[in-house]
This record gives sequence, structure tokens and C-alpha cells, in this order.
Amino acid sequence: MGILSHLEPKSVFDYFERLCAVPHGSGNTKIISDLCVTMAKELGLRYRQEDCNNVIIWKDASPGYENAAPVILQGHMDMVCAQTEDCPKDMTREGLDLVTDGRYVWAEKTSLGGDDCIAVAAAFAILADDSLPHPPLEVVITVDEETGMDGAVALDCSDLKGHRLLNLDSEEEGVFTVSCAGGLRADCFVPAAKEPLTDEACFAVSIGGLKGGHSGAEIDKGRGSGNDLISRVLYSAMERLGTLRIADLRGGQFDNVICTRCDAVVAVPAGKAEDFAAFIREFDGILKNEYAATDGGVTLTCAAADADAAYSAEDSSRLLHVLLTLPQGVEVMSADFPGLVQTSLNLGVMTACNDGLHFSFSIRSSVATQKELLLQRVRAIVEYTGGGTVSTRGDYPAWQYARQSPLRDTVMASYKQITGQNGVIMATHGGLECGLLINKMPGLDAVSLGPELHDIHSPRERLGVDSVKRMYALVCEVLKNCR
Repeated sequence: MGILSHLEPKSVFDYFERLCAVPHGSGNTKIISDLCVTMAKELGLRYRQEDCNNVIIWKDASPGYENAAPVILQGHMDMVCAQTEDCPKDMTREGLDLVTDGRYVWAEKTSLGGDDCIAVAAAFAILADDSLPHPPLEVVITVDEETGMDGAVALDCSDLKGHRLLNLDSEEEGVFTVSCAGGLRADCFVPAAKEPLTDEACFAVSIGGLKGGHSGAEIDKGRGSGNDLISRVLYSAMERLGTLRIADLRGGQFDNVICTRCDAVVAVPAGKAEDFAAFIREFDGILKNEYAATDGGVTLTCAAADADAAYSAEDSSRLLHVLLTLPQGVEVMSADFPGLVQTSLNLGVMTACNDGLHFSFSIRSSVATQKELLLQRVRAIVEYTGGGTVSTRGDYPAWQYARQSPLRDTVMASYKQITGQNGVIMATHGGLECGLLINKMPGLDAVSLGPELHDIHSPRERLGVDSVKRMYALVCEVLKNCR
């Protein structure tokens, strides 16, 4: 008997547990893609598996809906694999250790991947239930959404007939997303050469205890980024001591996750070792004061360390000037949707190598020209100040709000019918595949919805059980009303 077998809707949670039992991080989707194919075969349904591992499944209309236009149900199978520092799990090879208290579902010491395997599970539950009234269904399950929507980019839409799309990749019940930001990844490199150390004192410096979170959903929460804060700490230390050499610098695993921890190894003149340690203790207090309300667990520590080589003082200074100058977080708030972030960027990953510093940004904006402006700013700083390079990948368009949307009207009416309440229409700063799919299929009418999810892309991620039940009932009701 499964961990979630007592939860309702039983079919949804059974499929969810089955999906969570196999590894499915972004870029590692072959196993879960094959599992989706196996489940489609078990249901006797027509399917297509693409070379990139996207899976498309078709089901004929139920009686009475034969003349209805098809509806596309869409979500992605990949997840962000985040885990606690003490978690021994190899998420490239192992599934998740699910836990539930009946109210929430989470995974022990890792992210849950409710974003977005709950969509895949709900779609399969609908496909498996022959008692549900519905028009012809086209279930589109994409890959690598979290790393640039590569699956949606690669998707062959030539055999898709639907002009109505229910995207099941939102995280707030009763809130229906009808617009999203566009985005891209910017991979940056600043060259620097390592030289042998002499009589310098080496320290391991760590910033941790930060909450992090999804850079689309939580970028406006005022939470600290380890990658951003470490540059401030080391630059300030360099100013205090007069010189500092970077031996190592690394933080973050994913572009679209606010970095929760960053670690550095630095070399300082031997005669200034005590001054450096005192400075770190002082700055720890500064960070605790500044982030008391948003990141109360932040810690800045240092300890004696060993290193054989480090970047020169000149290269280290240039790197720190670049990092300190680069923007981080919210740039512009939306005037059309009060409280919504319009333009932002997140320094998600940073790694020092022998040839220099490699780091990556997730850049987002609902205004295409502002996305390009932010990229220009990053390029100007990296290339001019740092003598480095910037390349881009995973560029996806914004999803523009449609003034007329029959599907949106159906969703809102169905929600009111079930709950007696009015749903909320909103735009999101997070990226959704709807914009790409609309570009591929002009005239596509789309709405994104989903159950209650908290702290996605982090080990604190949890999924609301009752919310899943209500979300599933709503999707079924919408399909019933799509004649």
C-alpha cells in the first residue's frame, strides 16, 4: 500500500506517487517519459513520444461530446531537484521519499516536484476515468520546463487539433493565470587566472540559512540571495583590508532558484587574518539585522582553510567589482497588475573554475523590451567591466493577456458553480509554457490553474491535499462544460 493511497482523489494521488517513485529532474526525463508511455499503454490510448521525451496522449470524446472541439490538458514532467545540505539522496537515480500528514504532501529533505507532476497525475486520472463527460482530449506532457521550456520549444504541434488549453501549472487555488512573463537564461563568464599562494592566510567563508524560493514566485519577498550577498561581503572585506584573493566561489544549483547558500575560499595577508575574522563576525550581525524580517536564519561564518592557488589580487578585485555592480532581484513593478513584478533577474548559479568565474542569470519580464534592456545591462557590466562574455539560452516569449477568452469565461463560471465564489484573474511573473504554445498554435485560448503549493523548488515544498481534490473537481467540471 502506497504512502498516499488513503488520500482523495485516490486516482490522482496514486498516479502522483507512481510518478514520484522515479527520478525526473530537468535534463533527466527519459525514465519518467517512458513511465508516461507505459501508463498510456495500460489505458489503451493513442500516444506519441518525441525524441526530446515529450509525451502526447489522445482520448476520444465521451458520449454526447463527439462534436465538441478538443481540449488540451498540459503540464510538464520535470522538476527542480533541491535538497537539504544533509540529504544523502542521489536525485539523478532515486525517486522521492513522500510524506503526508493528511493535510499536506511533501518529500523528506528534498523538493516535491508538485510543480508540475501533480498536473501529469491529474491528467492521467482523467484519462483513466471513463465515467467523466468530456470533449476529445489531447494531453501534452513536456520536458525541461524548469530549465528553459525546452520541451515546449521542441514540441511538434502538427497533429494537435485543440484550440482550448488548460495548463495545470499554477500554484494558488482559485487564482487563474491568464498572462505571464517572458524570460531567458544568461550564461556569463569573466576570465581570471589562478596563481600560487605564498604566505597568505586562507579562510572558508559561508553564507547560509536563507529561505530561497522560486525566482518567479518569490523574487518580490525581499529574501537574500547567497550569490548576491557573498559579493557584497567580499567586496567590503577587500575595502577593509586593502586586498583579497579569491581561491574558490560557488553557490546555487539552478538559475530559477534564489540561492540559499554560497561558499567561498579567500586568501588575505597573514598579518590581517585576525582583522578578516573580526570583519566577518561584524558583517554577520549586519546581515542578521537587515534580513531579520525576511531571512531570520541567515548566517555568515568563516573558518581557517587550505588552498594552493587563488586568482590574483587584480583579477579578484575585477570579479568583485562585476558582481557588486550586477543587479539582483526586482527591477520594475507592473502598473497594470498592482503588486505584480514586471521585470527581474536572479543570479542563480555561480562557480569559480581555473579559467575564471562562470555564473548564470534567470531574466524575466512581461515586457519584451525590458527583458532585452536587462540583458543589455548584464552584458555591459560583464563585457566592459569584467572583460567577459555573455551567451543566452531558453529564450521564451511572454503570454499576453487576451481581452476575449471563452475558455476563461467557462473556467470562471465553473469555479463559481462549484464553490459559490468568484475566482481571481491574475498574471504571473513566473514563466509558463502557454506563451510558447500560443506562438506555435495561433488562436489558442489558454488558462492556467492548479492546487495550493508552497515553497516550490525548495526542500520546504508542500502540496495541499484538499486543494488537489478541489482542483481536480474543477478541471472535471470545466471539461463537462466544454461542449
